[in-house]
Amino acid sequence: MKLRYWPLLALLPLAAHAAQVNHSPALAISSSSFTDGGVIALQQVGPDPACGSGEEKTPQVSWKNLPQGTRSLVLVMFDPDGGKGLGVVHWLAYDIDPASGGLDEGTAGQSSQLLKVGRNSRGTLQYRGPCPPAGDNPHHYALTLIATDLAPGNLAEGLDRQQLMDALQGHALGAQSLVGRYGH
Repeated sequence: MKLRYWPLLALLPLAAHAAQVNHSPALAISSSSFTDGGVIALQQVGPDPACGSGEEKTPQVSWKNLPQGTRSLVLVMFDPDGGKGLGVVHWLAYDIDPASGGLDEGTAGQSSQLLKVGRNSRGTLQYRGPCPPAGDNPHHYALTLIATDLAPGNLAEGLDRQQLMDALQGHALGAQSLVGRYGH
């Protein structure tokens, strides 16, 4: 063997070790109510006939592979197409116990022992189902799960989106989103 290849052979054990390193699976969010990129079902849509006469139930949400140190979770449902491009907050849920593994459909529209619900764009403390103006292109609804190092109970009741984001500064450990579409 020629001497010029010797330095490369010395790196082989390092390359083999790097190939064996186990990487943690990525944070994941899923929903049986709608798939990523799919159409949001009428169960989640606003009850107004102009919206499609939905049931306004919160979507089912599941999560797995939370970052180490996760003590509570936050869910934000935001329509960036709404409000003529300024965006509309449909749902803020926080102080969620990560050990629960998920939320059943229709169980998280208002504050309970399971979680706190913040202010939507209308200023109410409840889930607000999708309801884009008739004739608009389908809107995109980003449902984002944020893992935090905050213990449940550390966030005030009735936060709006900006207050919640301010409170999460320095405490977010990771996030993942699903995007559903709805239009009529």
